[in-house]
Amino acid sequence: MQLRYAFRLYPDAAQQAALARAFGCARVVFNDAVRAREGARSAGQPFPTAGQLSRKLITEAKQTTGRSWLGEFSAVVLQQSLRDAETAYRNFFASLKGTRKGPKLGAPRFKPRKDKRQSIRFTANARWHITGHGRLNLPKIGAVKVTWSRTLPTTPTSVTVIKDAAGRFFASFVIDTDPTADQARMPDTDRTIGIDLGLNHFAVLSDGTKIDSPRFLRRAEKKLKKAQKELSRKQKGSKNRAKARLRVARAHAKVTDARREFHHQLSTKLISENQGIAVEDLSVAGLARTKLAKSVHDAGWTSFVNMLEYKAQRYGRTLVKIGRFEPTSQICSTCGVKDGPKPLNVREWTCTACGTLHDRDTNAALNVKTAAGLAVSACGAPVRPESVLAQREETGSHGFETGNRAA
Repeated sequence: MQLRYAFRLYPDAAQQAALARAFGCARVVFNDAVRAREGARSAGQPFPTAGQLSRKLITEAKQTTGRSWLGEFSAVVLQQSLRDAETAYRNFFASLKGTRKGPKLGAPRFKPRKDKRQSIRFTANARWHITGHGRLNLPKIGAVKVTWSRTLPTTPTSVTVIKDAAGRFFASFVIDTDPTADQARMPDTDRTIGIDLGLNHFAVLSDGTKIDSPRFLRRAEKKLKKAQKELSRKQKGSKNRAKARLRVARAHAKVTDARREFHHQLSTKLISENQGIAVEDLSVAGLARTKLAKSVHDAGWTSFVNMLEYKAQRYGRTLVKIGRFEPTSQICSTCGVKDGPKPLNVREWTCTACGTLHDRDTNAALNVKTAAGLAVSACGAPVRPESVLAQREETGSHGFETGNRAA
C-alpha cells in the first residue's frame, strides 16, 4: 500500500525563486501538451503520443529561443508534468465512457499563471536525496530546510514539492508500506461499532458514545469575515491586496488543518479500538445543496470516511458501508419494527411495539451496525452475514498521512 507523508519546507529566498521558476516551467509544459492535443483534435488528426510530445515539447523546445530556459531545470520535473497531462486526458475519456467512478470530468484546461496552488514532482531518477543534516536536496534548487515531525518508515519512491494558497511549502513523500508490519502494530480486538454521522454531534457510536462536532468553520467565521472584508477593500493588483489575500488564505488553511487533525485523531482511535466499523454511505453532494450546506461542508464527512477506508485497509480492519436509503432512524433497534419517519426535532421516541425509549442518534447507530452485518445475535451468529466490504476510492484531499492520496 502506498501512503504520502507531508512535511513543511522552509526554502530561503533564492530557493523560493528557483521553485517559482520550476513551477512555471512545469505549467508551461502542461499547457503546451494541452494545446498540442487540442490542435490535433481541431485538425481532425490523431492525438500525439507521449513520446512525440516529450520530444517536441521538451527535447526540441530546449533548442529554441522561446523555450531555452526549460533546460535550466531537471528534465524529470518536465516529464512528470507531461504525465499529469496524459493522466488528465485518460481520466476525462474514462469519465466520458462511464468507466470512471465519481462525477463527470471536463476536458483538461490550461493552468493559469496566477494559480495559487502549484506543485512539481521528482521521481527516484531525479537524484534528489535527504542530506545527513536532514535537509531535502533537490536538483537545480539546493538543500531545503525540512521540519520533520516523524521518521520515514522506508525510503521514499518520489517527492512532490507543493506550494499552497497560503504561501506555505510542503514536501510530500510517497512511501510503500508493509501490510504485515502495519497490521502487527494494531492491538488485537473483536469489538465492532456502528457510526451515525450528524451535525448536532459529529458522530454517535452504537455503544452510546457521542462525539461533539467541533464546527471549525463556524467558530472562525468572524475572523474570516473580517479578513475577507479587508481584502475586498484593497485595490486590485496592489501589494496590499496580495498581502490581504494571503491573510485570508492562511485563515482558511488554519481551519482546514484543524479539521483534518480532528479527523485523523478520531479515525485512528476508532480503527485501533474496533475490528469492524459500519458507516452510512451519505449523499454529501445532495446535502450540500440544501440550507445546511455550510454545516455539511464544515463537518467534512467525506474526508473522515476516506480516512477510515484507507486506515482499515492498512491495518487489516473491516469497514462496511450501508446504503443511504436504509431507514436507520425509523426502525426500533430492539424489536426491529419500522415506526415510520420522524421530523428532525424529535430526538427521542418510544417504540409503539415494545415500548423501548430510544435516543434517535444512538438507535440509528445501532441500526447501522445491524444493517452492516456486524451485530451479533444471542446465538453468536451475525444478524446479516451478507455484508459487502466498502471499496476504496481515490480522492484529492491534501492530508498529513493518506493512502494513495495527496498529503
